[in-house]
Amino acid sequence: MRYIKINFLGGIISPGDLLEILNVLDTLKLRQVRFGLRQQMLIPLEATSLEDLVHSLDEAGIVFEVDQEIYPNIVSSYPAEEVFIQGTWLNEGVYRDILDGINYQPTLKINISDSNQSFTPLLTGNINWVASATEPHFWHLFVRFPKTNVIYEWTELVYTQDVAAFSKQLESLILSDKQSFYGQEAASGELLLSRLEVKSYIIRKAQSTAELPPFNLPYYEGLNRYNNRYWLGIYRRKELFSCDFLREVCLLCLDTKVGQIGSTPWKSLMIKGIEEKDKCAWNLLLEKHQINMRHAANELNFQLEDHSPKGLALKQFLVRHLNKEDTRSFGLSIGIKTRPKSEVFGGIVVRSRSVLWGLFYVYDILCAHDFNPNQRTGYLFCSSVPKFVLGEQLRRAILSFYKYRATQVRQTIRSEVRTEESLEENRYFCVACLTRYDPAYGDLSQGIEPGTPFMNLADDYCCELCNAPKVTFRILGN
Repeated sequence: MRYIKINFLGGIISPGDLLEILNVLDTLKLRQVRFGLRQQMLIPLEATSLEDLVHSLDEAGIVFEVDQEIYPNIVSSYPAEEVFIQGTWLNEGVYRDILDGINYQPTLKINISDSNQSFTPLLTGNINWVASATEPHFWHLFVRFPKTNVIYEWTELVYTQDVAAFSKQLESLILSDKQSFYGQEAASGELLLSRLEVKSYIIRKAQSTAELPPFNLPYYEGLNRYNNRYWLGIYRRKELFSCDFLREVCLLCLDTKVGQIGSTPWKSLMIKGIEEKDKCAWNLLLEKHQINMRHAANELNFQLEDHSPKGLALKQFLVRHLNKEDTRSFGLSIGIKTRPKSEVFGGIVVRSRSVLWGLFYVYDILCAHDFNPNQRTGYLFCSSVPKFVLGEQLRRAILSFYKYRATQVRQTIRSEVRTEESLEENRYFCVACLTRYDPAYGDLSQGIEPGTPFMNLADDYCCELCNAPKVTFRILGN
């Protein structure tokens, strides 16, 4: 199937601009569109309608691509700001400053992400900017070299106003030396960054590496309250959105002064800033177009490639099995790959492979390190699985995730207990003279070796300063 791609910069488009695109589609009687992993619009079409659509979009001044991804969309966590991300320095104005500063069409993938979220993938781009959690207006840089799985984290932070220009220079360096940096598993981040001219930028040494958050996918559909307003998340099971419905969404946004529509990496839409007085109008619109809400989490946490009917059919097959077995999958992202080199965002990834010259398919299940989609593949859970047992194997992989998470929780609890015990051991004071017994040093004057806990001291132990007996020691304060 052929398609036209229209980028929504940072995953955001105004209702007026979207309405202009929909009006062009209406003149050619195109009735449905999709949204992609990189927060862009995808227009499926028949070859017979391509020439007319290209002409109409050109006349309207709309930038697009046909059947290709030369200029990938810039992904950002902007649509989730305020709703799923709160309490950080990153806001609408900061995103706007960066996006407005990108005055060229990137050919490498750029991700701009708040570090305090996992709704938007952090490292699926080639140039990945992750906001510093501790230093406002500074950004960590992760380079994922094109056509590789090699990720390099730079040791410096870059100031907000320099992110756009820095990205442009970085792309130029990578593309001008493809033998070193493009499709090369041995690509060196140190070499790449050493070639940058950084004198014109505001940079500072990172105090520590970026802490990538654990994955936690929020429930992203339905009409939901936040602050004193509402946000609306719209998910479509078959990934198809009616143009008639979208047109009425745009008109209602304009009528109610909602200025932006967001596209998410989960191929859904987000509309923020809905006032209480307008809630009824939005519900009526959803009812008119029979937009179903509140799908099961088992369905919402799958990630599929764009333009993948096989992937969509496999997802539906696996969702049916998980629902039949009443399997919980909260906290997981499950990716489906039907093509080599495609990028999906998944803590667990189901990968299909053809065998016997394409007559049959078998499947591999891969688990990311710590089951975090932002990490590299950790291990192969199973290989060459036939479809009739794939659902059960996926269920077992999901159970292994919960087993892993339970182990992590137990380790955290044990660590907290040990820390508390250690703190208590260091709080024993002689109440007579306030001398503290420190287990790290022991008391060599009485033959007590370093590392001896207070509770292991003999009953006849005496304070090394005033000779008060052991029973006079107490835990004092924190």
